[in-house]
Amino acid sequence: IIKDVLGDAAAEPQDIGEVSDLSAALTDPSLDGLIVGAPTWNTGADEGRSGTAWDDVVAQVKGLSLQGRKVAVFGCGDQHGYGDYFCDAMEELHSSFASAGADMVGSWPTKGYEHSESKAEIEPGFFCGLAIDEDNQGELTEGRIKQWTAQVVQEMGAKAPAAA
Repeated sequence: IIKDVLGDAAAEPQDIGEVSDLSAALTDPSLDGLIVGAPTWNTGADEGRSGTAWDDVVAQVKGLSLQGRKVAVFGCGDQHGYGDYFCDAMEELHSSFASAGADMVGSWPTKGYEHSESKAEIEPGFFCGLAIDEDNQGELTEGRIKQWTAQVVQEMGAKAPAAA
């Protein structure tokens, strides 16, 4: 949906597990910024929380020089089934990119969610990025993504896509 909202203003999405040159992909000067996301499958873990290829590259991300690169994160989770770990992997991505010097954008309010705890809630009342729960609030997903994407475009200082 993010790519649909951004249209031609965004590069084609890439699966991190299929990126052959991580440094080149994350530092591409032709991009205004990056939007990265992951689910949380490895609940309760201190690291390797996504259960995806991100778990294999977060240490590499921390070692990159991303000063000035604007990055937004989103996460997918189940706030009812895993309310104690809701979108925890999103925080792991956020802290990895921040450690590399990226300018993090795209925080999102926790209002309207029904989780009990989340590492992604990095300041009271806000997630470090967009939290998506297709299992319990799927009807809100498209609207949240559209609103968040507009926010991220503005925070990145990127060119807004033409209205579709």
